[in-house]
Amino acid sequence: MERVIEFAEKLVLGLVKNPEIVKVQSFTDEDGSIILDIIVHNDDMGTIIGKSGATIKAIRTLIQACAYKQNISKIKVNVDSI
Repeated sequence: MERVIEFAEKLVLGLVKNPEIVKVQSFTDEDGSIILDIIVHNDDMGTIIGKSGATIKAIRTLIQACAYKQNISKIKVNVDSI
């Protein structure tokens, strides 16, 4: 799980203007899936979401691929702002 968190953090840090605010945390849901919470600055939400949600969809796909390589089958990615 550490690799997935590091990967998500590096991925998001490359996109935002306020890297000092970025936090990535993981939790386990009641159904056994892992929830990855990505916290960014409010000004960076538009960048992370992208036009019509294309950027966040790509981020989720890449994180799910990384998790799959680590034998993690169920992962959800949430993005929130401060």
